[in-house]
Amino acid sequence: MNPDVEKLPGGLYLVSVPIGTARDITLRALDILASAEVLAAEDTRSLRRLMEIHGIALGDRPLLAYHDHNGARVRPRILAELEAGRSVAYASEAGTPLVADPGFTLARAARDAGHGVTAAPGAVAAVVALTLSGLPSDRFLFAGFLPNASGKRKTAMQGLAAVPATLIFYESPKRVAAMLRDAAEVLGAERPAALCRELTKRFEEVRRGTLAELAAGCEADAPRGEIVVLIGEGDSSNVSLADLDTVLREALDSMSVRDAADHAVATLGAKRRDAYQRALDMDRGK
Repeated sequence: MNPDVEKLPGGLYLVSVPIGTARDITLRALDILASAEVLAAEDTRSLRRLMEIHGIALGDRPLLAYHDHNGARVRPRILAELEAGRSVAYASEAGTPLVADPGFTLARAARDAGHGVTAAPGAVAAVVALTLSGLPSDRFLFAGFLPNASGKRKTAMQGLAAVPATLIFYESPKRVAAMLRDAAEVLGAERPAALCRELTKRFEEVRRGTLAELAAGCEADAPRGEIVVLIGEGDSSNVSLADLDTVLREALDSMSVRDAADHAVATLGAKRRDAYQRALDMDRGK
């Protein structure tokens, strides 16, 4: 540890790092990286580069790799350092620890063992994307990565269709076109959405439009890099009773009342309470 830096009290420090531009880091995060007795990172190479850019020497301090593939093996070592009263800083590969990041299990284990856990907040790709999307930001739901398989992905989307908030997903460039096609089918082709990529980096881009437009755009011009997809809240105000009855009547031929209501919500963007009550009335009237 640098003798000119004040020693940190023992405990686990979750350090947010930039999602792109290296200068998007807080002074407190730099202080913690400079003074922690033990460093751990999802990607040690990324953390080394960041520390070099900001002139922070690693010295003889341990730098441990901690990620999904080695967590069970490395976690006892980190907990032992905490038990010895040392300060441990954990940094994600990019952004804020515990947000789509393996640090969750580490932080929970540290708390369960009675150790202090605190965080140095910073960049989160989901929140940066929300501020740039142009979609409502008063209520939002971060849903992480959707399943790879189309069927499971559609099922997951159906469960989110009636959420009264902007939906935020992380997605890979290889799957984003298929994900947007599925979203257009399940949530509605005209639902407003945004695709943000390479945030804070040189080729930052925000694409806005309907789900159908974004899906077609990705087919024609496949995006690259780190991607965040945001989907606006469905508008149920313009759903006519005739349209709702038509969808429910067809669905009730092969579905339960609950499933038929869910289908109407996903297809029309209807309010679930209205769809369920209408389906229940129609089923009773058979």
